Amino acid sequence: MHDFKLVTDRVAGLLSGVSDALLSGPTPCGHYTQAQLLNHLLGLCLAFTAAARGETGPFNDAPPGEPPTGLEAGWRDELEQRLGVLADAWGEASAWEGDALAGGVTLPAPVMGLVALNEVAVHGWDLARATGQPYELDDATLGALTAFVAQDADDQAARDGIYGPALHLPEDAAPLDRLIGLTGRDPLWRP
Repeated sequence: MHDFKLVTDRVAGLLSGVSDALLSGPTPCGHYTQAQLLNHLLGLCLAFTAAARGETGPFNDAPPGEPPTGLEAGWRDELEQRLGVLADAWGEASAWEGDALAGGVTLPAPVMGLVALNEVAVHGWDLARATGQPYELDDATLGALTAFVAQDADDQAARDGIYGPALHLPEDAAPLDRLIGLTGRDPLWRP
């Protein structure tokens, strides 16, 4: 089991620093605007919560589509609530047993848990970087996610649709920068 709460709390803490006036601004996450990234986070919270609970249905039985460019009123409170529910769902030992479904893909629950944690952690970095906010992850999370993402770092066929080509940074690079580089993002990205 991995503790989601440190990561979900960290991402929730970024929301007040997101300017409504800049929601159409860029992010390090491909072509997503800030609003699209936030909509993606809103959706992935539902999908991975359903996965943790062993549910199937409209939130997790198909790959995510292109996120909308507009946000509904109250999105900050809604995303903060969904992040908390996600952390609680993966805080249950049963979430890490058997198989889990998200994005139309079934994986062993321990692997799906790492996918979920990685999604929240890395998209949290995307949001922090796009909005000029500081962002850190705890050592245990960084270690687990770096090992997880590094597994297929040199197999671009396995990464297609998930990550860009991995950027292999020197061993003395900051641990968060190494994780971000492995996802194909430039750790020095700025808007």
